Amino acid sequence: MNQSGAIKAVAAFEALKGALVLVASSGLLLVHQGLHSFAAQLVEHTHLNPASKYPHIFLDAATHLQDTSLLLLALGAACYSALRFIEAYGLHRGAAWAEVLAALSGAVYVPLEVISLWQGATWLSFAALVLNLLVVMVMVVSLFRRQRRRARNAA
Repeated sequence: MNQSGAIKAVAAFEALKGALVLVASSGLLLVHQGLHSFAAQLVEHTHLNPASKYPHIFLDAATHLQDTSLLLLALGAACYSALRFIEAYGLHRGAAWAEVLAALSGAVYVPLEVISLWQGATWLSFAALVLNLLVVMVMVVSLFRRQRRRARNAA
């Protein structure tokens, strides 16, 4: 695979990560929206009195299940997804800023993946480490080539 193809593959990978986070966070919000009605149906189905102590606690907990935390989590996921989509677009268009962003964002995860492997090696943590190292390598090579072309053109 040539350098351009590798960058396009990284762009697709970043867009996929953004889409997965967006889908997962949307599912979390949808599950939360129906949680109270599910809890009420469960209390009704088991013929419990919703006004008595324990069913009331259960319904109250389902209603107030950390709404603010869930909203902040969804907002964070939306921002993460937007960043991944912007990065993928920039990489697809051949923008240097997107290559820098991809290299930095991939490098940020490398120490976390090494720690994860250190604590207990799994195929998933190993694959994540390898993928992030590949992303960083492809972006650094591309940035060096871009810099050499710029230096040659300036001379």
